[in-house]
Amino acid sequence: MREEIVDKVRAAGVVGAGGAGFPTHIKLQFDVQRVLGNGASCEPLLQSDPYLMAHQADLVLDGLLMVMNGTGSDKGTICLKSKHKNALAELSNKISGNGFAGRINVFELDDFYPAGDEFILVNEVLGKIVPEGGIPLNVLAVVSNVESLLNVSRAMAGIPVTDRYLTVCGEVNQAIVCKVPIGTPANAVIDLAGGPKISDFGIVMGGPMMGKVIADGSQPITKTTSGILVLPPNHNVIRDKQRSLDQMRFIAKSACTQCSRCTDLCPRYLIGHALEPHRIMRHLAYNPEMVGEVLEDALICSECGVCEKFACPMMLSPREINAAIKQHLLKKGVKRDPKKEIYRVSAFNDTRKIPLKRLMERLEVTRYDSHPPFYEDEIRVDRVSIPLLQHIGQPALPVIKEGDRVKKGDLIGEIPQGALGARVHASIDGTVTSIGDSIVIEQ
Repeated sequence: MREEIVDKVRAAGVVGAGGAGFPTHIKLQFDVQRVLGNGASCEPLLQSDPYLMAHQADLVLDGLLMVMNGTGSDKGTICLKSKHKNALAELSNKISGNGFAGRINVFELDDFYPAGDEFILVNEVLGKIVPEGGIPLNVLAVVSNVESLLNVSRAMAGIPVTDRYLTVCGEVNQAIVCKVPIGTPANAVIDLAGGPKISDFGIVMGGPMMGKVIADGSQPITKTTSGILVLPPNHNVIRDKQRSLDQMRFIAKSACTQCSRCTDLCPRYLIGHALEPHRIMRHLAYNPEMVGEVLEDALICSECGVCEKFACPMMLSPREINAAIKQHLLKKGVKRDPKKEIYRVSAFNDTRKIPLKRLMERLEVTRYDSHPPFYEDEIRVDRVSIPLLQHIGQPALPVIKEGDRVKKGDLIGEIPQGALGARVHASIDGTVTSIGDSIVIEQ
């Protein structure tokens, strides 16, 4: 049974839809005690996960069962916030109605950020702490986003991953949840939402906390794109993501008061990890060569953004600095060994969770918070640019050539032999017109 599930999930190109895109078939090759379906939807404004749990509950639950069967787990838990009443009711009805009550349950989360972080979710639901630099498998758990579970269910029917559910909101005429072909340019998705309300704007791919500012609207939707956020170009979410490392270092040297609030509110620090962002800020401000053992702690940062968007009274960017340090160290091949053998959750953990409403106020995005409708009209895309790297690992290798005609669902990129990776499939019918880092298909 496991071998069949692993093979079909691998063939379909399923990856983690809520994070960096870890290939799902790899997770299914290990025995665990619990499978967590992550529907926390912890980023402000994003609503596609609640939509799927409310309207595609059968597929989500079927995918959860498949992952449980593949990993030998007797217990599965769908985790979502208690505020999502429609999704809670639908999941509870499906679980009881299909006789899953003995194997699957629902865990209700409080409305805080970052509830959907794998490490935080494992601690909230299971009371276990994933070790520094580890993964949930270290505590005999697997965490899979609810859209990944839906894709696992579809994979068992031989249907590959060709589309992505996402939220489009911000300065658009009609915020929506939609399902679009992978490779669709961001500006085409914005057009589905009635276009931008303002003539000059910036685009965040993802959520306001962990998303990336993209250079222009030609950037394609990938398997891991959870949202498109349109904001004024001077909005704090846009501005803070565009500072250079030198700018951030200079500001830190001149303005950081070493109050340690970034550490006090760091979710990873609160579950017992040896991550203290204020010490990294102090070291980097006075050591421009980017050397020192304390900098290695940046490698266990989740880049959730609590430090810069909520904690820091001086509006500094420990998260962006940690991200830059991580890239520098990873290029040099630096690895960090765990500094602890025993982990203890801070006594302040419960009182230092970040309420989502307060976070949205701090981000100045409350006016964009809505429960947008699903875009029901047929979506026609004439051109897609499908990246060969949409996942952790090595890029897929093209198995087609320019001029080939392909149909939606055809394999266009294969996993390199012996490498960590995921397959890539055509998301529309058309002709392959270009092959590089991405494969362009035009109708």
